[in-house]
Amino acid sequence: MCQDCGCSITETEHHHHHEHQNVHDNPQLNDSKTIEVITKILDKNDQEAGHNRSHFDNHNVLAINLMSSPGSGKTSLLEAIADQESFKFGVIEGDLETSRDADRIIAKGIPAYQIQTGTACHLDAFMVHKGLHAMPLEEIDVCFIENVGNLVCPASYDVGSHLNVVLVSVPEGDDKIEKYPVMFRKADLILITKTDLLPYFDFDVESAKAAARKLKPNVDIIEVSTKQSDTIKKVINWIEFKRSLRD
Repeated sequence: MCQDCGCSITETEHHHHHEHQNVHDNPQLNDSKTIEVITKILDKNDQEAGHNRSHFDNHNVLAINLMSSPGSGKTSLLEAIADQESFKFGVIEGDLETSRDADRIIAKGIPAYQIQTGTACHLDAFMVHKGLHAMPLEEIDVCFIENVGNLVCPASYDVGSHLNVVLVSVPEGDDKIEKYPVMFRKADLILITKTDLLPYFDFDVESAKAAARKLKPNVDIIEVSTKQSDTIKKVINWIEFKRSLRD
């Protein structure tokens, strides 16, 4: 097990480790053998991620990796997008246990495949590869990969997506972007979710945006509430624009 985050062994390796920032500053990871293992794991993962991306490309499907802490509203966002019926999509769901999120998506008439990771705190490219073959790629325009709720390890694992979308919700607080910089540096789009709750929480939207653009000056940011369809439309328009760039 990973001594840093408690992630269990994945199916792709017998001894699973994580790459974290400042690895040499961590006494648990400060040895050449561990670093060598990490490098090999990530190299294998990156090769499989490239294969996944090629598979999406061959079917002209835009793959989007959704990342956030638990409860930020990833599944609710997908349900809201489904209600607007703007493009056809499928979802590869990642959770430690249960199929609840996949069941919610399927109830909307959207194809979904549930990956139960056990205690692994992120999806990797090999897990997503299994889900990829369960998706009707010939029938969809976009495939969302809803990663395990975690603001740390998913940032280190390329799953074969074309874009990364990171959610941060109002109840979490506006300090999460500064506290978890690796995740937010990976983002092509940051969604500040549950904005209908702004009157009830001490969340400074402009401060959060400034922190995000300090990490990544060109990142796109959209404020979202699933109770306000016009904000969901902004997300859809962003995705449609990214799709148009692939034509």
